[in-house]
Amino acid sequence: MTGRIAGKVAFITGAARGQGRSHAVRLAQEGADIIAVDVCGDVGRTSNFYAPATDEDLAETVRLVEKEGRRIVAYKADVRDYEALEAGLAAAVEELGRLDIVAANAGIFQFGDDVQDIRVGDWADVIDVNVTGVFNTCKAAVPHLIRGGRGGTVVITSSDAGTKGFARFGHYVTSKHGVIGLMKSLTMELAPHSIRVNVVSPTNCNTDMIQNDAVWRLFRPDRENPTAEEFAEASSTLLALPAPWVEPVDVSNAVLFLASDEARFITGVNLPVDGGSAAI
Repeated sequence: MTGRIAGKVAFITGAARGQGRSHAVRLAQEGADIIAVDVCGDVGRTSNFYAPATDEDLAETVRLVEKEGRRIVAYKADVRDYEALEAGLAAAVEELGRLDIVAANAGIFQFGDDVQDIRVGDWADVIDVNVTGVFNTCKAAVPHLIRGGRGGTVVITSSDAGTKGFARFGHYVTSKHGVIGLMKSLTMELAPHSIRVNVVSPTNCNTDMIQNDAVWRLFRPDRENPTAEEFAEASSTLLALPAPWVEPVDVSNAVLFLASDEARFITGVNLPVDGGSAAI
């Protein structure tokens, strides 16, 4: 099956690499043109945990989408900066002519402290990117969807941490619970416009966000310098299926499904992409 979203335009935040890049390429493969945004730089102390995306990463997303024969408009903005985010989106919609799909994917992960030990600035950074950034994305994009008069879809990225508790990253857990609540409100508000709103909730996903020494040590505190194999062993305990994590394309396929007419009566749901993590 091809062309499932042919002729549509998708706006993807956090598109320089990881799940965001995967979403851009997968949606382009099925016929969508892409609006891609990323901050391409440090956010607070997040780079103490893993390296940030770069300008070169965003350029690679552009190359990969164009390789699929689709148009792409890419720009740099911080999802915490509503004015910059909205201005770039408005210019891109003007260039591409419409907006149909929103993938509010941008997010950061910090970890390692009990709640009482989380730095105030770290709490603010995680909540501001993961919750306020999603709010800003929806606030900027929804008017374009409504004006288009063709309906549309919003897919917000949460996490298996959006429905259960995990120790030592309470700010991330809180943020991922929060966007599920935002989805539920948007579902009710946008249904009269035939705009569907859903959440995808991955478990550990094979991106730079987890494939780094800091996360490996988080999962294997019994090892001073855990190996990739030791991390995989620990990560596999999150899934019911026999795998250590999901791949970005697994999440992208869920986003594609929710954006397609195959899901035309699916709205207000949290779709786990977690290998059964929610059942454990």
